[in-house]
Amino acid sequence: MLVVMEQGATEEQIQNVIDRLVELDFNVHRSTGVVHTVLGGVGPEEAVDPVQFEMMDGVKHCQRIMSPYKLASRGFNPAGTVIEQGRLSVGGEKVALMAGPCSVESRDQILRCAEIVANAGAAVLRAGAFKPRTSPYSFQGLGEEGLVMLREAADAHGLLVISEVMDASQVGLIAAHADILQVGARNMQNYNLLKELSKLRKPVLLKRGLAATVEEWLLSAEYILSGGNYSVMLCERGIRTFESSTRHTMDISAIPVVKKLSHLPVVADPSHGTGRRDHVTPMARAAVAAGADGLLVEVHPDPDRALSDGAQSLRPEQFSELVEQLRMIAAAVGRTL
Repeated sequence: MLVVMEQGATEEQIQNVIDRLVELDFNVHRSTGVVHTVLGGVGPEEAVDPVQFEMMDGVKHCQRIMSPYKLASRGFNPAGTVIEQGRLSVGGEKVALMAGPCSVESRDQILRCAEIVANAGAAVLRAGAFKPRTSPYSFQGLGEEGLVMLREAADAHGLLVISEVMDASQVGLIAAHADILQVGARNMQNYNLLKELSKLRKPVLLKRGLAATVEEWLLSAEYILSGGNYSVMLCERGIRTFESSTRHTMDISAIPVVKKLSHLPVVADPSHGTGRRDHVTPMARAAVAAGADGLLVEVHPDPDRALSDGAQSLRPEQFSELVEQLRMIAAAVGRTL
């Protein structure tokens, strides 16, 4: 059930509606926009007539939410969610840049990466300390030691940190070092992990699963939102299709589709989306043109010697060139970088 309050509705009127929803066994989620306060009630809406709420003082209108994802739907926050933390803003006019290596390999490597991406204009340093790898013999990351190095490198250059969490047991540790927690494609439907992240009050970047539909992706976001964590970013990172010329098929069309269905910001990851360095730049440009609110890009000072995902990591000069191209594209679609 979605209850939109009138402009200027008093706190008492809002609380009366909340109390009535609770009486009817709804869990209530409040979203306060620039003009209107919106109350999302998750519960037995089929048995409740919306008219009874429209007759209450301060209510503009009430409607049932027909989609299975109630809190992630565009109707819950028609103006769109903007996530702001420090110098980072995702979902507003500015396109956010998050960049760095696939994984923390050494203190020197991550310090160099932080300097490179900060100088190019990124607001967030990305790197994994715990790495889910297809082969058990591949580099798995440096663990907590890597998180300490990542935090040090980011702080040295005024950057925020985003790093992947693989299991519910890691949430506390990674949250102590990172500003944003990333859920990888393999864990999009790890519901125990999503429930644990719903208890946090830190932003979460939720990547689309390898073969997930848009609805399944939004329902995974719903798990985090339903626990009270409304700072969720969605990340399109390519899906598995029959095509073999790229590592994955990056679904650029998902960006405008999701932005119509949901109020959540959408970030694009062209590095994992293609798996090829020569394809990252054109797909990053396309993502911004399609309306992406941010980019997650892999950058490495020496990608040919990277311990993981070197083939899809941009060299420093390539990243700087990409940023300059993105400034022009962002301006053309009414955004800034």
